[in-house]
Amino acid sequence: MFIRDWNLWVRDVASGKETQLTQDGVKDYGYATDNAGWASSDAPVVLWSPDSKKVATFQQDQRQDGNMYLVETRVGHPVLQQWKYPLPGDEHVTMIERVIVDVDSGKMVRLQMAPDQHRSTLCDNVACGQSPGAPEWADVEWAPDAKTLAFVSTARDHKSATLRVADVATGAVRTVYEETVPTQYESGFGKVNWHYLPQSNEFLWFSERDNWGHLYLFDLSTGKLKNQITRGDWAVGQVLRVDDAKRQIWFTANGREAGEDPYYYHLFRVDFDGSHLMALTPEPGDHNISASSSGRYFVDSVSTPQTPPTTVVRDGDGKTVASLGKADISRLTATGWKPPVNIKVKARDGKTDLYGLMFEPVHMEAGKKYPIVDHIYPGPQIGSVGPRFFSAARGDCQALAELGFIVVAIDGMGTPQRSKAFHDVSYANMGDNTLPDQVAGIKELAQEYPFIDLDRVGIYGHSGGGNATTEAMLRDPDFFKVGVAESGNNDNREYEDDWGERYQGLLVTHPDGTTNYDDQANQNFAKNLKGRLLLAHGTTDNNVPPYSTLLVVDALIKANKDFDLLLLPNQHHGYGAETNYMTRRRWDYFVRWLEGAEPPQEFELKTPPVMGMGFGG
Repeated sequence: MFIRDWNLWVRDVASGKETQLTQDGVKDYGYATDNAGWASSDAPVVLWSPDSKKVATFQQDQRQDGNMYLVETRVGHPVLQQWKYPLPGDEHVTMIERVIVDVDSGKMVRLQMAPDQHRSTLCDNVACGQSPGAPEWADVEWAPDAKTLAFVSTARDHKSATLRVADVATGAVRTVYEETVPTQYESGFGKVNWHYLPQSNEFLWFSERDNWGHLYLFDLSTGKLKNQITRGDWAVGQVLRVDDAKRQIWFTANGREAGEDPYYYHLFRVDFDGSHLMALTPEPGDHNISASSSGRYFVDSVSTPQTPPTTVVRDGDGKTVASLGKADISRLTATGWKPPVNIKVKARDGKTDLYGLMFEPVHMEAGKKYPIVDHIYPGPQIGSVGPRFFSAARGDCQALAELGFIVVAIDGMGTPQRSKAFHDVSYANMGDNTLPDQVAGIKELAQEYPFIDLDRVGIYGHSGGGNATTEAMLRDPDFFKVGVAESGNNDNREYEDDWGERYQGLLVTHPDGTTNYDDQANQNFAKNLKGRLLLAHGTTDNNVPPYSTLLVVDALIKANKDFDLLLLPNQHHGYGAETNYMTRRRWDYFVRWLEGAEPPQEFELKTPPVMGMGFGG
């Protein structure tokens, strides 16, 4: 299936025959088109019915959306890039009109409902967890008999999620259930966790109504709660398998195992009624789980930031049925590799535990004080550390440490995988950026580790981390002395609508002309800069447009502040072939201004050849 001229087509694999399924698609009002403003793909967003006779999709209306513009750098006339990119507060944003298309006949049934918001319960696109060439449409499920289709509609501000069921033959739509929350509703971490169970006239629902992400069972006819399935001060991550016949659910969860880093995932099984909860991966560590297509077996790879993965195959009872191997890192350790240190510090409130990693130089001098560099990503969809599985490099954290720094990554309040209250700390206050927790955590670490020099604190990050870095240098200039801010969304009014409106709320302009977005806009605090700040951005960044950094640049100039700026021509949100150059410039900046040394001039950072990991018994 593919898109041509804004219409949906199907190609017979055997004969190569192409058939046009929709007829009225036009520019900015096409079928199955994938465009979230910052993300787009030519692959169609569809969901095939179980019998492969129909597809569920949508006609996407962007006709009145505002445009985004970028210009490529080249000799001669510049090339203009232009596409639809709604912003927070825009009167018109992207909408979708849901349809069912019969593949053989081309007959189309439009669902009998108003256009839906281009939103999902999980990510800032209707396609979440996209695989190459096949966007995965979130929040849509077929019945096994393909006679009905279930889907969840998300409000523009993400405060409500509504489960609906459509009759495929007529397009009639029935509202089953709606959950409304004060902040923003989400259906899991990395995966949509609600499921349509028409065989038993039920549906599975994910909710944080008791402050933790848990599973609930509802009656499909009435929308009434039947029972809570999981409960406790821990969080469900992803539902991997639902067996309607056995009435059992397999899912990952974190924070339940006492004495462990609460971000470590484990696999569990539970009955529909909440009984017989069983831990299927008892070994300490972070378990990366993937289910077989039948759901009978699970591949389990367990590791920690310090220990390499051991991979086994388990059955549905957690029994190990095959050992696939253990990663051999002997060649890594032979180089002198030093694993990161797990750290636990108190948050800004002096009570809440925060977790992270600390990277030290392999060779440390006794009695020496080392500057500390904070590698930050403030969320709200992920934290600074990222997944807890084994990773030898963790980006360039360890490499930076080898230049004479202590490098830390701390997951502050406002990031996910903990309680709802923990995650909501920065809701409608995106200017928080976890910075009070970063400061509190670094100060506590300095008390525990006397080799940390609190007079020399640096910070860096990319995207949301670039935003947080700039803010740290402008809001707490006496603590953070040197910052490298890459591709920061420094004002979310200049970033795609779904992101800001989900986490900061709908844009509100007050009678005096101020807005509820003013406090998160870094350019408003440019006058406070004291330290050394390097701003970097790709000039064709179609995720966070470069204007977000240029707003800060303009304000710094007007405030007569010294700063450094690095623009990477024709680079997107990631820097492609110029990544090594940016990394080297970041290292140079910290060495020169935080360590007080002179880096080697124009050192060429080369990507080493891939060194595969061996597997032993």
